[in-house]
Amino acid sequence: MKITTFAPPNDEAMKFKLPFIGLLLLWITNLHAATYAGRVVDQKGEPVPYATVYPEIAPEWGTATNNDGYFSFEANLTNDMRIIVSYIGYEKKIILAQNLKFEILNPKYEDIVLVEQPIALEETVIAAKASKQRNKRKQMATLLHAVYVKLEEEFPDTNTAYQVVSDVRMLSDGSTWGMEQMIADIVIIPEAAKEGRDSVQFHGRYCKRFFDARKRAQTDSILAGEALERMEKKNAPKGTPANFMRRAANAVDSGVVVHKALFSIGNMRYDFEQAMTDTKHWTVSNESEGETVLTHTETVSRYLGCFKMTFKRHYIVDSHTYAVRRFSEHAEVKVTIPFGIKLNKDQLQMLNLVNMSEQNIEKFRLKKLHGNVDLNTIYQRVDDHVYILEKNMIVDADIIGSKNTEIPLKIKATQRVSNLRTRDVKPLSPSQLTRRLKREIVEIY
Repeated sequence: MKITTFAPPNDEAMKFKLPFIGLLLLWITNLHAATYAGRVVDQKGEPVPYATVYPEIAPEWGTATNNDGYFSFEANLTNDMRIIVSYIGYEKKIILAQNLKFEILNPKYEDIVLVEQPIALEETVIAAKASKQRNKRKQMATLLHAVYVKLEEEFPDTNTAYQVVSDVRMLSDGSTWGMEQMIADIVIIPEAAKEGRDSVQFHGRYCKRFFDARKRAQTDSILAGEALERMEKKNAPKGTPANFMRRAANAVDSGVVVHKALFSIGNMRYDFEQAMTDTKHWTVSNESEGETVLTHTETVSRYLGCFKMTFKRHYIVDSHTYAVRRFSEHAEVKVTIPFGIKLNKDQLQMLNLVNMSEQNIEKFRLKKLHGNVDLNTIYQRVDDHVYILEKNMIVDADIIGSKNTEIPLKIKATQRVSNLRTRDVKPLSPSQLTRRLKREIVEIY
């Protein structure tokens, strides 16, 4: 890893979140907490904006990199504590705290290089050579049964508690304009399962929303329009302040957020059990030596073909033990509305928010929605059982209206398990399940 010597920024140079003088004042006024700082780049040396950086023992102390890849945060850490640096599509990096401690008398920033690790396995699986012999139904049924037996053996049927760091990024024109990070507790309760699915309980601990300062101003101007004013007048209880809805918008319902949905979707064990008898829709390919890729393809069509969804679920298994190492799911969605749906002013406001840097949309008749969703799940082995280690998701969709108006919708989300507990796990309390969690708004420059 390369060391970058600090140079005080000028108007044309990079703008660091905490300038040199600010760091000096913080150091003088707070001798107990140390400042940790650095710069995150890719293998080409380009900055990685919105990468997450946090101490492993306390993710809530962390932060995100700015548009130039720089970050800083304060914490009380010992030199041997680990700091996690991550961004979806790249391998996670672990740095010792001593290597990122900012010294006033010797100011320097360490360049942390992230190595690319694409999450989507679709291209790899397509390129793999299928084995015709193993695709025969009888042999396929035998292979699927062997994998199912291994799943039953390795996946525990006891309560499991996860602490996760969950990031959801919103993109426009190929760049991130906002990210929400949530540290949450998740409890899996197999006994409360419905239709074979585990019961997933979700409780948010901390929530930060990081904004590009310029995009934040854009967002505020869009949300401060007529639609929000009407919502306030219509929904605010009698006698409450006029900004009631704006304050309410800063609350996060920890039970109904993308963070929970990401952990809940892609239930590999349940999906495999439902599909294993459907041998004609399974194929086998060899991704690499020692691994076999089992792929199940399913198409769902509704409303005379107006709604169509195709799933491809890839189970990457050990060729000798039949243990599942990774799971990848690709979904393609196509929705066609024959005469379109005219959106109201409130809905148009949300489209403008998604659109961000494009033209202001005053009229829109929704006619089509095309989208792709890629999901990866990576597992870890603890005490001869298999548990989730990481989940990644990319949503790439287009909303198409009348006169061929097209609005891209892009989201990247990742969840990494920071702590796993497998013993004496109790269900979450009703207050934990229903508590609303405040967002902390953080602007990055």
